[in-house]
Amino acid sequence: MKTTNTILILVVALFYVSCSNNKVQNERLTSLVNPFMGTDGPGNTYPGATVSFGMVQLSPDHGIPGWDRIAGYFYPDTIITGFSHMHLTGTGAGDLYDILVSPINSKATKTLKENGYRPYSTFSHDNEQAEPGYYQVFLQDYGINAELTATKRTGIHQYTFPEDDNSGFIIDLGYSLNWDAPTDTYLKVIDDTTIEGYRFSKGWAKDQRVFFTAKFSKPFTSFELYNNNEKENTRNTKGKNTKIIVQFATSNQEKVIVKVGVSSASNIGSTKSITVEAAHNDFDRYRQEASNTWEEELSKISITSNNETHKKTFYTTLYQSMLAPTLFSDTDGHYKGADGKYHHAEGYDKYDTFSLWDTFRAAHPLYTIMHPERVKDFVSSMLSHYEQTGLTPVWSMQGNETDMMIGYHAIPVIVDAYFKGLLNEFDSDLLFEACKSNAMDDAHGIKEYRELGYVPVSYDHENWSVSKTLEYAYDDWCIAQLAKDLNKTDDYNYFLERANNWKSHYDNESSFMRPKKADGKFISDFIAKDYTDHFCESNAWHYFWFVPHNIQGLIDITGGSNRFEEKLDSMFTYYPKDDDKLPIFSTGMIGQYAHGNEPSHHVAYLYNYFGKAWKTQERVREILETQYAPVPDGHCGNEDCGQMSSWYTLSSLGFYPVNPADGIYVIGTPLWDSASINLPNNKSFEITCSNTSDKNIYIQSVKLNGQELKRCFITHQEIINGGQLEFEMTNKPNKQLWNSKEAFPPSY
Repeated sequence: MKTTNTILILVVALFYVSCSNNKVQNERLTSLVNPFMGTDGPGNTYPGATVSFGMVQLSPDHGIPGWDRIAGYFYPDTIITGFSHMHLTGTGAGDLYDILVSPINSKATKTLKENGYRPYSTFSHDNEQAEPGYYQVFLQDYGINAELTATKRTGIHQYTFPEDDNSGFIIDLGYSLNWDAPTDTYLKVIDDTTIEGYRFSKGWAKDQRVFFTAKFSKPFTSFELYNNNEKENTRNTKGKNTKIIVQFATSNQEKVIVKVGVSSASNIGSTKSITVEAAHNDFDRYRQEASNTWEEELSKISITSNNETHKKTFYTTLYQSMLAPTLFSDTDGHYKGADGKYHHAEGYDKYDTFSLWDTFRAAHPLYTIMHPERVKDFVSSMLSHYEQTGLTPVWSMQGNETDMMIGYHAIPVIVDAYFKGLLNEFDSDLLFEACKSNAMDDAHGIKEYRELGYVPVSYDHENWSVSKTLEYAYDDWCIAQLAKDLNKTDDYNYFLERANNWKSHYDNESSFMRPKKADGKFISDFIAKDYTDHFCESNAWHYFWFVPHNIQGLIDITGGSNRFEEKLDSMFTYYPKDDDKLPIFSTGMIGQYAHGNEPSHHVAYLYNYFGKAWKTQERVREILETQYAPVPDGHCGNEDCGQMSSWYTLSSLGFYPVNPADGIYVIGTPLWDSASINLPNNKSFEITCSNTSDKNIYIQSVKLNGQELKRCFITHQEIINGGQLEFEMTNKPNKQLWNSKEAFPPSY
């Protein structure tokens, strides 16, 4: 009997272990994502429904303007005016919010001056949820439950109505927030289930065009068209501020689906978005397909950890790394070009929303690992921008150049992809011609930069002279590398010389990069920690380190590794005083280090360049632990179209591209027990860590494919070839690890 009981106990135990293991194996990665991360605090993200890199970002709008509502939604708010189909993710500029759809019924009576006297409903976070590809909220004043999902180019709405004779929808093309303003809108009733039109607008991007087609699963019994709030007795209307109200009776718990296809080129395109991607009316099927799309993307990296908070942070940042760039061409390839004309993308998908000042640093290098085929489309999209305007994009969106921020950072993206072998089928002369175009332009201080070797001080708005010089110099280094590989010797020598222009701003007296006048003299009134128009959203502390192509040269000019180390230590320990005036973008502060803004993102890794890798490990782990969390205020700064998230994704794996165009990843400290990067051709790059714990943040030793790794970096080729990177962790700094010059990352 005792033996029988023992066997029974073992069988039951094995059953539970098996169930537990199956639960782990069957856990959907989408369940670990919190799309609300960054919707509070300075993150400026949106929680709505989209697919990876999709054209549609269908998300709730409070309807109230302001910095906190750049993405249309701010977690502390309590009202919803409607759901629009396009949103920016984590930027500092308020634009888009196109094609607002608002469900209504007899209870839609509340209005506010702040939202333009539009009907709104209150809501509670207790009856709201979001997951990749899906958003739900109960509009408690109306008694209407709203559910959203999306395909690439179509927003899918499902509303569950109470019984009411006056249920319906408003499509409001005059709705705008922040920088956005309509310039021309059009509405046409095709039949009792179909409406089409367009919304042209200006804002951050000056010439935005969104064509749309809306199809309803329930015929509307009446409609009212308005132009500038005046009712018109027609079936179509055109003006700056138009809207339509459609109405029908609903029974209790009746579900109505609205499908809204969009296009930047035509209503033919917006209608095809629906017919090609959303032909049926099964909402749950669309939701599942969107979820499956996200599951496939998230599964490209699998991690093992007992820390659920870290896991949720990882998969949320991985998710947010794939919200931009956004698809811009129709199902048949048509799109609105940067020259204002309509074009056709031949053999590629056209993308836009290139936040390059942010994303060239980590997001685009991450894409070369995770999305190599899509990277080709990104580069093709940049080349089409060049062919239409004569320049590569700086910060482009909706078929426009916004000229926001600085540098010509399409170049490191293109050069990085080129040297990683992703552009072998491209015309190399066209690639070089495009890369060279911005560098030989006259705008944005580039003419003076060419003539003087630096951008001189002026007191125009956003002069940003020091920052421009440093970033132009880095981009010039990238052009030089491409010229060298293409045997363009004269160009190579010319741009390599320009790559040294960062030295023009180094001031021995202050040991900082100091603004310089056109006569060659440094400005006299200079305090390194002050925020001035000489530095782009930064100060002299932040930008001192931006010489990613020549860190050794920066060390030498500073006075050697000891002096450089002292200055780097001070970066993380010299905290602002209580009475210092910090701008809105200086967030995530650790001393003068500001993780909430991009110029600081590579700085913690610089200890590796002079043999103090253990200090990089300390600082990287501190940033990972303190600057991110899978909660609404979990981003310490603007998420910036995937850059903030990509920093976490790569750094938690144990490495980061200090120079985003040299194919080198500098080692920091891994966060996971194990991780697997699933690569094309059934390859994988495995990362394993022994002796992991909260205290074991230091690396004792590393092996690559079974051999001791005697350098503090790995290459892109080593990752994509597949293999294994093995870390042994410890709670004490290994100060002998990688402390010789042979171990340091390359410095050109």
